[in-house]
Amino acid sequence: MIAATSLTTLPATFRLPLGEGAEAVVDWLTNALSGVFTVIRSLFQGMYEGVYWVLETPPFWAILILVVAIAYFAKGWKLAVGSLLGFLVIVGVNQWENAMATLALVLVASALAILFSIPLGIWAAKSDAASSAIKPVLDFMQTMPAFVYLIPALILFRVGVVPGIVATIIFAMAPGVRMTELGIRGVDKEVVEAGRAFGATPGRILRQIQLPLAMPSIMAGVNQVIMLALSMVVIAGMVGAGGLGAQVVQSLNRIDVALGFEAGISVVILAMFLDRVTAAFAGQKRRVPSFLRSKRTQKREAAGDLEQVDTSSTPTQAPVAAGTA
Repeated sequence: MIAATSLTTLPATFRLPLGEGAEAVVDWLTNALSGVFTVIRSLFQGMYEGVYWVLETPPFWAILILVVAIAYFAKGWKLAVGSLLGFLVIVGVNQWENAMATLALVLVASALAILFSIPLGIWAAKSDAASSAIKPVLDFMQTMPAFVYLIPALILFRVGVVPGIVATIIFAMAPGVRMTELGIRGVDKEVVEAGRAFGATPGRILRQIQLPLAMPSIMAGVNQVIMLALSMVVIAGMVGAGGLGAQVVQSLNRIDVALGFEAGISVVILAMFLDRVTAAFAGQKRRVPSFLRSKRTQKREAAGDLEQVDTSSTPTQAPVAAGTA
């Protein structure tokens, strides 16, 4: 009986020191690379303050005109009118400055996440070994609770908007990498071979063939990056990032339903605008230059054009009258 019990229970001293190892790594980074993290903090803080200045300094109606123009160019007058009404609601509930602070944070974090994710996606698409190495890291980044990122981010970058940006980048960049790799790997191999046959360099094939044809998939990844960045707004507000996230946290502390609803509906409006605009750009079709398309594709297009010309140019015979000689 004693032997059976000892086989089914773990010893009291059994423990993997994973937490201690992570803490030791963070302590080493804090001591050895404090200057590097200070520079990164200053850079991210400057980027955020610059974007926020651009969004907050002009009168709100100037930003509204810009929002309406972007929405109209992306998808037409319906999205433009809906965006105008939505942002007027933000003005009406007195959350404009907080919304611009949140939008600045989302734009900066999304831009940095996209800047990191697209090259990684291209690398993963070009190398199977890189893809196999990157995928477990992406799984870790996407499934680890976001609050866990905030602990070392607070230690390395101190309280403020920068820890929120760093945590948002880590959490949001995974779909950008995955969708970029998927889009490039999905490009027709005949088109790529045609480019090589015409003497195009690998860089030119990437710029003029693979990236244009993969752009809908890449833009879908950009859309997901932005949506995940917006989902981190409240968490960023908990570490001093400000904006709508801080309003939601404040309403939670006060049990203030009105403030929470106003801040929440403002986040929803921002999310709907960014989602519709990026989805509209993702749906736009792009073509590669005609001289880099495959010979088979050119032949099919030429045959189709020739058949259309023959059909349209064939004269219609008038019916022959009965009894004519």
